Amino acid sequence: MDTEEGHDDRALYERLREMWQSVDPPPADLADRMVAAVAVEDLSREYALLTLVESGERAAVRGGADTATLQFSDGETNVLLHVTVAEDGSRRIDGWVDAEALAIRLVQDDRDWPARPDQNGRFAFDEVTPGVARLRVVVRGADGDLHDFQTPRFEV
Repeated sequence: MDTEEGHDDRALYERLREMWQSVDPPPADLADRMVAAVAVEDLSREYALLTLVESGERAAVRGGADTATLQFSDGETNVLLHVTVAEDGSRRIDGWVDAEALAIRLVQDDRDWPARPDQNGRFAFDEVTPGVARLRVVVRGADGDLHDFQTPRFEV
C-alpha cells in the first residue's frame, strides 16, 4: 500500500511480530514439523495404508493366487478384505470394518456393489468381476461426524 495508513499498518505489524518473537518465539523445527504433518495427513487420506497379510507364503495382489487378504487403515478406521476366486472366475470379497459403517460400496469402473455390514462390521460382495477396484466406506467417527474412508485401488 502506498497510502500513509498502509505504512502505519506495516510498522504496527512489524512491531507486533518482533514482540511475539521475543516473548514467545516459535520452535526452531516448527516449519519442518508442519510440513511433515501435512504430508502424513495427505498420505493417510489419499492412500490408506495397504498391507498384505496371508498365512504361509506372501502373495502379490496381482498374483495368480486363489485368495488374498488385504488390510487397509487410515489411522482411525481399519478394513480387512479377503478375496477368493470362484470357480466361474468371479470374485467373492468378504470384509470387516472396525468402525460404525453406515454405507459400504465396492467401486469398479462404472459399476459398484453396495453392501450392508452386520452388527460386527462384516460385509460381503458376490460375483465381482476381476479387475481394479476401490472400497468406499462412510463411517461415523469417534467425534460423531461422518467420514468417507476410501482404499487405494487394488486388483481383485
